Amino acid sequence: MNTSSALRIALIGCGRIAKRHSQLLGERQIAGAELAGVCDIVSERAQEIAERYGVPAFSEMHEMMKAVRPDLVVVLTESGNHANNVTELAPYGCHIMVEKPMALKLSDADAMIEACDKSGSRLFVIKQNRFNVPVVKLREALVAGRFGKLVMGTVRVRWCRPQAYYDQAPWRGTWAMDGGVLTNQASHHIDLLEWMMGDVVRVSAMTRQALADIEAEDTAAVLLEFKSGALGIIEATTAVRPKDLEGSISILGETGTVEIAGFAVNEMKTWNFTTPVPEDADVLKKYSVNPPNVYGFGHQAYYEHVVRAIREGGPNLVDGLAGRKSLELINAIYEAVETGQAVDIHFKPKHSRLGNSQSK
Repeated sequence: MNTSSALRIALIGCGRIAKRHSQLLGERQIAGAELAGVCDIVSERAQEIAERYGVPAFSEMHEMMKAVRPDLVVVLTESGNHANNVTELAPYGCHIMVEKPMALKLSDADAMIEACDKSGSRLFVIKQNRFNVPVVKLREALVAGRFGKLVMGTVRVRWCRPQAYYDQAPWRGTWAMDGGVLTNQASHHIDLLEWMMGDVVRVSAMTRQALADIEAEDTAAVLLEFKSGALGIIEATTAVRPKDLEGSISILGETGTVEIAGFAVNEMKTWNFTTPVPEDADVLKKYSVNPPNVYGFGHQAYYEHVVRAIREGGPNLVDGLAGRKSLELINAIYEAVETGQAVDIHFKPKHSRLGNSQSK
């Protein structure tokens, strides 16, 4: 790779989320990066993006890899295809970025990590909400010890995904390729909760197909016990009507309380500490910015982080092991749902249907 030129980045999968990725890269909103090619098995989808940004389109990823030779390839295919895509791409030796969740099965996540380690490829798992400016501020306060003893952490995902959303593609809401609200929409928030609160030791949960006619769940309530002794709650649903309500996180401690609200974890709502510092007075004003949609502003900051990490050999905030961590928790939640019992972490899935095609 020529460090003086822009990183050549290719996209595999040109569905819903690819519009955001291609916009950032195609419009050169990421310094030091450019869109080099796009690929989708539905050639019309790839062609649409390719024509918009003047890059080549492909319908077969190996053809694209050989023709384009990107520095970084971004996997935006269905969740159930991530593992196969990454393990097939790793031998090319380029770096790989994969959308959430990195895989559905823990064994697949392990295979992805092993393949990238073997080829020397760096694996980046997209968790853009970690880069939201209020989330960065919350993390700073946590690392500084401003909360004291942690008491409770809560995430709420109250979004609207009508039946028409699931009907757009046959894989949506299926166990084999997608999972439900926990695996898809709430996976970012589950990652944030673990990142802030630490390791989970036990989980119990209930789920429902409240409004959507899908295999997996559209509504879930989860109770967590953290290693620290603190408790956690995950409330997640796509059954809000008629539109998205919120995507939020709250952290409660013996010496502080912070809540980040909005519908993309982007709006600082509460910032209270028993021992204030001068900058606290301006936090709500500076960090209360709600984005125009649930994707938020974090993708740009995430791409900038990845470009720096590749160019400078710097740390990767969300590598394969970090991506696997939240996936293990999600699998444990599904295990708890299927057994009706609390599940200890770490565990070997026996009943979780995530990543499997069989019906209950």
